[in-house]
Amino acid sequence: MNIDKNKVVYFHYKLSEVGQEPVETSDANEPAAYLHGYGNILPALEEALEGKAEGDELSVTLTAEQAYGERQEGMQQRIPIKHLITRGKLRPGQAVKINTAEGARDARILKVGKFNVDIDLNHPLAGLSLTFDIRVVDVREASEEEIAHGHVHGAGGHHH
Repeated sequence: MNIDKNKVVYFHYKLSEVGQEPVETSDANEPAAYLHGYGNILPALEEALEGKAEGDELSVTLTAEQAYGERQEGMQQRIPIKHLITRGKLRPGQAVKINTAEGARDARILKVGKFNVDIDLNHPLAGLSLTFDIRVVDVREASEEEIAHGHVHGAGGHHH
């Protein structure tokens, strides 16, 4: 079955900055899953997967603009540590998630204080050209509920 609109796609990936070692891989976990045609993954990545099938392998290189955008100046803030979702020992350079009025957001720690952290709200991969090495594991028809909601549901129903 080929990947097109209303198909659920399961895939493993290795993500690396162009010419570098992988910074992230799904191999030790369940494959990533998304509903094709609903903007649930990077648009250029979704476009590259169009028409592929189970067992296909591909390498996709995205410019910073196609991936997580260019780094923007003025995205640094000082926030109370209590607003971090990420727990445990904090260190400069660490990627964290923070609570915002719009939900969880990725950030990178610049400096750790006793009660506050200085963070950079640019996506941790902003400004980088990235290569995704992808192996398509499975492709299936989406359920009516998944299509209505615009995303994949986990085994046994809703997983939001």
